[in-house]
Amino acid sequence: MARSKFNRFHLFIFLWCVYALAFDGFDIAMYGVGLPLMMEDFGLTVVEAGAVGSYTLVGMMLGAFIFGPLADAVGRKKVLAICMFLFSVFTLLAGLAPSILIFTIMRFIASLGMGGLMPNVIALMTEYSPKKSRALIVATMYCGYSIGSILASLMGMYILEDFGWRLLYWLGIIPLFTLPIFMKKFPESLSYYILRKQGDKLANILNQVDPNGNYKETDDYEYARTKESAKGFPVKKLFANQRTISTLAFWIMVFSCLLMVYGLNTWLPKIMQASGYGLSSSLSFNLVLGVGQIGGSLLGGYFVDRIGHRKVLLLMYLLGAITFVSLSMTSNIVMLYVLIAIGGACTVGTQNLVNPYISEFYPKEIRSTGVGVTVGVGRIGSILAPILVGLLLVINSEPQNAFMAFAIPSILGGIALLFVQERYGSYDKLVVSQHEDIVLKKAADY
Repeated sequence: MARSKFNRFHLFIFLWCVYALAFDGFDIAMYGVGLPLMMEDFGLTVVEAGAVGSYTLVGMMLGAFIFGPLADAVGRKKVLAICMFLFSVFTLLAGLAPSILIFTIMRFIASLGMGGLMPNVIALMTEYSPKKSRALIVATMYCGYSIGSILASLMGMYILEDFGWRLLYWLGIIPLFTLPIFMKKFPESLSYYILRKQGDKLANILNQVDPNGNYKETDDYEYARTKESAKGFPVKKLFANQRTISTLAFWIMVFSCLLMVYGLNTWLPKIMQASGYGLSSSLSFNLVLGVGQIGGSLLGGYFVDRIGHRKVLLLMYLLGAITFVSLSMTSNIVMLYVLIAIGGACTVGTQNLVNPYISEFYPKEIRSTGVGVTVGVGRIGSILAPILVGLLLVINSEPQNAFMAFAIPSILGGIALLFVQERYGSYDKLVVSQHEDIVLKKAADY
């Protein structure tokens, strides 16, 4: 799989993952997009609105903690299906909620599904991607998140005032109708099939990846070796084999990214509205933010495959800090749009590159656990963000000054990156010569 070339099979996996993440991005953005009207509808204060956003994000944190390790035990496909069901049904119910209490409860349950979705999608795409272009593929896949965010912003700009904020939540039911197709067509992870000695399914997948390979059922030795490496408590393995410092560094990096991502997604329209822009104009900044997120993911993924994760991520953390300081100091409309686009690139774009970096670091058998626990801890940042920014808006006379606060987590994430010890990572090793390839094939035949 690591030596494969991107083809129709990879594209199939890629498109399903993009589809799932698009609803993740839509879900997060729609709260911020619909927030001004929802505050009027339910009579919420700024602090109360921030608290509701944070309660929902607690669910996402728990979902990452629960469904990440669970997927390594029972299969990533099954867990993804559960996550999409929870999100779809309870997002619709949130849109039908008669009170803010019922709304918050429904959003909390839906967010459990959203929290479990991200680590499993990342782990699957990492596992099924060719090694040489893995960073770009995973980062491009994660543009689905930004596409969902952009769609929510466009709906907010053109139909929100006519149809109301509830319409955004009613659209959450769409994944439920596509779930049967997903269950029928989408494969499980390779490690799942190996652990259960399902060599026929492995061979089928590998023959789609390499039609000329003529793969047959995997040797029993491979089953035994993989089963042995899968023994033990998955979370404990995150700290085994000299991984402790890197694991803690990943936690801080994701915490910093998600603090910035959710702070911006929740409050950007409100900050710009408080700065004197109308509802449609303030939502246009959200649209530009989404475009910047996609640009940062694609460009970052391209350069990561050429010069490595560390250099690209360090540059993006530094650029993010400079951008947020600049945002608090300018009122020029053109500069605001440019800086917000760069801010999108250095927040969601950075997180999109951190995800495959983490996923590749851990062995396949604990990949969902590694990403899930890291994202779960990082979700503390997403929980704090709506409340902290909301408090800043209350105590600060100039709304744009809130941007200054985002520079702190950007610097913190860059410092944490320096502590990652790549030499202890379990990266896929490519066959380096044709001679070795022939020897391996002969050994497999034997």
